[in-house]
Amino acid sequence: MDPAPAIAVRPAAPADGPAFLELVRALAAYEMLPPPDEAACARLLADAFAPTPRFELHVATLDGAVVAYAAVFMTYSTFLARPTLYLEDLFVATSARRRGVARSVLRYLEAIARDRGCGRFEWTVLDWNVDAQALYKDIGAEVLGDWRVVRKLIQSP
Repeated sequence: MDPAPAIAVRPAAPADGPAFLELVRALAAYEMLPPPDEAACARLLADAFAPTPRFELHVATLDGAVVAYAAVFMTYSTFLARPTLYLEDLFVATSARRRGVARSVLRYLEAIARDRGCGRFEWTVLDWNVDAQALYKDIGAEVLGDWRVVRKLIQSP
């Protein structure tokens, strides 16, 4: 029997930047979207590793190689009167899928939410991503059918 893969999830460090950007590009390809341009990549790294980061970046390694990332930030629930940990992105490299990486990342983030006194750990999923939806249901998350994402793009001056 093969040994279980060595999965570790941790806060990202600046040295993880190149691997993070490659994973973001892979996510764009997976979702059939244009990848971030050079300026956007520079902003991603600056925002993730600033003295006061705009978002928190976490990575998962499999046998020492970065194979996944999660970008999260805090929001707030007025109904619960408690903070919410919001997961903007979770992406696992194709080569590392179905090996427990996403499940490990989600457990890690849930522990962060619990430690911070959050009332919710929340994210969105594309309607066609049935594999992800099955995973989320399997870990006890609920895919809400009555909420829709609303977006207004803001043009920079």
